[in-house]
Formats: sequence, structure tokens, C-alpha cells
Amino acid sequence: MGSVTYRALFFAAVSLAALVLLAPTFWSTAPKWWPWKEPLRLGLDLQGGTHLNYAVGIEQAVDNTIDRVGRDLEREFKGAQVGAFTVDRDGRKLLVRLANKDRRQDARDVVKSRFPNLVVVDAGGDADFAVDLTPAETERVRSGVVEQALQVIRNRIDQFGVSEPTVIAQGSDEIVVQLPGIQDPQRAKDLIGRTAVLEFKLVAQGPAAGTVDAPGPGMQVLPGAVNERGGRPKYLLERRPIMTGDVITDARVAPGGSLEGPVVEFVLDAEGTRLFGDATRANVQRQLAIVLDGYVESAPVIETPITEGRGIIRGRFDFKEAQDLANVLRNGALPAPLQLQEERTVGPSLGQDSIRRGSLSFVVGGVAVMVFMLVYYRGGGLIADAALVVNVLLLLGVFAVGGFTLTLPGIAGVVLTTGMAVDVNVLVLERVREELRLGKSARAAIEAGYERAKHAIFDSNVCTFGSGLILFQFGTGPVRGFAVTLCVGILTTLATGVYGTRVVYDWLASRGRLKSVSV
Repeated sequence: MGSVTYRALFFAAVSLAALVLLAPTFWSTAPKWWPWKEPLRLGLDLQGGTHLNYAVGIEQAVDNTIDRVGRDLEREFKGAQVGAFTVDRDGRKLLVRLANKDRRQDARDVVKSRFPNLVVVDAGGDADFAVDLTPAETERVRSGVVEQALQVIRNRIDQFGVSEPTVIAQGSDEIVVQLPGIQDPQRAKDLIGRTAVLEFKLVAQGPAAGTVDAPGPGMQVLPGAVNERGGRPKYLLERRPIMTGDVITDARVAPGGSLEGPVVEFVLDAEGTRLFGDATRANVQRQLAIVLDGYVESAPVIETPITEGRGIIRGRFDFKEAQDLANVLRNGALPAPLQLQEERTVGPSLGQDSIRRGSLSFVVGGVAVMVFMLVYYRGGGLIADAALVVNVLLLLGVFAVGGFTLTLPGIAGVVLTTGMAVDVNVLVLERVREELRLGKSARAAIEAGYERAKHAIFDSNVCTFGSGLILFQFGTGPVRGFAVTLCVGILTTLATGVYGTRVVYDWLASRGRLKSVSV
């Protein structure tokens, strides 16, 4: 008696909890004392918003790694005092040339001892040797690019203020971004796709620098920000940066002058502070160009060494531009450029129509099934219908408390779950009918019916659950939404269809009311 009562109270408590969790979805003005205030999350296809599909430039990430290794090599060679040298790119290789050929082995030893991710190869020509990434390092960079890009995009979107975004990998080199509720995607695209590669380069000077029209070796020409007349000045810069934005630890918007608008202040880590201090100390009275995504935002003159690890980027920004720039600098640059391959905007009216049609299909199908069960199985059908209602409540309650997002395929999964729940009850009730025809008592027929149907129910549902896990593991987007609904629905179906209905029959038997079974 006690065990049956506890089981009945447990299912009643769980059902009540599901109602509490789902109330904010249908009751928009819930009182302050209500314990749960988060509505059921709706996906892009129901709420409306923006769908973006990006291709990740993996090979560009490998090139960026090689450039970074080149800067590290130069720093280590200076520390090892191998004499005058140059490190130049030649495709995938870095060519090393030494003024003192006797220090060639010393330079090779620096590479082998301090750069385990590099391999020394013959260069040919006038180069002393060349270095390249090891195959293992190249594969590591390629495999980590998408995951790193996912993290950077998630950080940017989180600070952009989008509710319940979806950022997932698709295939080996694509990223899908879904932004529910965003109807104007342009700012989101600008924020997501901005590489935000920040570099500090010296403005070239002296005869060896050449001119803007004919730059000298090791120099480059980059355009500046748009000026008041709508043109872009050109800057002649040293190609090798003295520092990049990966040493920035924080960035924020600050008020600028009355004419220039807001500015972006940044803070450097210990390594960046040292590099910035050394570079500005050695180049007082020279211009230092602040290069962002290939454009010179400003090129101030270094008046005194900057050793406190702070700086300012001025660029005639409006507040949103400055805010987005601070966001991407604070959360890191993308490891590779993104190419937008597909863009879709789903209007809220389409989402509401999807909800209406999906809800209508669920209600019509559910009512038809419940009426059939009630007519065909009578009292047993009534218990099965009650289990079906509790099943749907538990399924949606799990979605609410687990933070899952309900999509249009998810609604299809709810409808499928309803059919599977009915199938469980049909198997049980048909077995009970067979036992009654053999002349067994009501209690014995119930026990034998559940025992005989149990194995078939579990076998079929376990197989379906496994299929759902496979869909979730290898599917993307809507497929995963359907898989989540399917797997959760199977668990709630087993809980209500097998154990929940059995509790009702046991409770009736314990009170002496199970003299006969209406099936």
C-alpha cells in the first residue's frame, strides 16, 4: 500500500512540476512569486531570425601560423646572438639567411631546441637553410581552426546580446550561426565575420624604404581610414609588425575628443607590454601605424616610450563601431577568415504560422488518438489517455528545465512521441485482453499483460533511442532538434506508458476497486 502511494505521489509531483515549468510559456504575465519564469525556448524556424552559413579559410590559418613563427624565430635569433640575419617567406617555408656563415649550426640548434613544431629543410639558392611546420603541427592547426573560430564567434555573439544563439560546426570547414529574433542581420554579419587582425607597424623612412609607388624590399603600402574628403591616404610601412593584437587582454570604449568621437582603449599582457615598451623606446619620434584588418586606422608619432602596457585606437568611430571593435579585440581575433556562403532571414510571421500549423496538427492528431483509445479500450483507454497527457507535459517540461530549444522538427518529434506512446499502451492493453480471454482474474491479467508486453516495448524503444543518438551525433541543425525530442520522448513514454499506468492499476487494486478490467 505504502509503495503504491509513494509512486502515485511521485508521478503527481512530477506532473505538477512540469505544469509550473510550462506556465511562463503560455502565461506571459506570471506573478513575481512564481518559481519559474523562463518560457520554452523557440528555435529560428518558430521565432524568426537570421541563419548564416560560413566557410572557414583553413589554409589561411596555416599561413598566419607561419607568419607568427617567423616573428618568434627572429626574436629567438636575436636572443641567441647569431649575428645579422633575415627571415623571409617563400610559400610555406621560411628562408633563413645569415651574415656570419659560421653561426649556421648555432641557428639550426636554436630551431631544434626551441621550436619542436618546426623541421629544418634544405633551402637551395643563397639561403642557409629553411624551416617548415611539421606534418603533425600542420594537421593540429587545421583541426583546431574550426573549434577556435567557434569559440571566438560564441564570445562575440554573447556580448552582442542575441538570445539563445546557435553556433555549431557543419562538416570539416563550415560553421552555422542561427540568431533567433534578429531581423536585421547586417551588424551581426559585420561582427561575426570581422577578422579583427590588429598589427602595429612602423612607418617606413629612409632611402631604402622606397616610395608609395615603388616600395623597397621588406616594405608594403596600405590604405588608411577614409578622410573627410572621402579618400583614403596611403602609407608606406615596414612589412614586419613589431606586435600583433594577440597580446591584448582587454579593450573598451572611451570618450574621445569633441571632433573625433569615441576611441577604443586597450590593455596589453606582460609580453605585449615588454614588446611595446622596447619598440617605442627604440623608435622615439617615428610614426607607429595601428593597422586593423589591412587598414591604417591612425599613425601617431611616438613622443616618449610607452611602457605602461596601454594604448588607444582612434578612427572616427561611432559608438556602435567602437563597441563592436572593442568586443572583437577583447575576445580575440578569428584564427582564419570566414566566407559567407548562405544567408536566410526568417520572419516572425512565418514562425508564428509554423507554430500554429504544428500545434494544430498535434491537437487534431492527439484528440483523434485519444477518442479512438477511449472508444476502443474504454476504461483502459481512459488511463492511457491520461498517461499520454502526462507524457507530453513531461516532455515539454524537460525541454523547459534543460534549456533545449524547440524547433519545427521538434514539434514533429512530439507528434511522433505521441504515436509511440499510444503504441506502448496498445501493446499492454492487447496483452491484458488476451489474458482475460484465458479466464484469469483482473489482477493476474494486468500483471501478465505488463510482463508479456514489457520486452517488446523495451526492445523497440531502445532501438529507436539508439537511432536518435546517431542522428544527434552526426546530424546538424534541424536533424539534431528532432533527435533530442525523439530521445527525450522515448524516456518520458517509458516512464508514463509502462510505469505510470501500472501505478494507476496498482493503486486501484490496493483499494479493492480492481474487480474487473474495462478493455
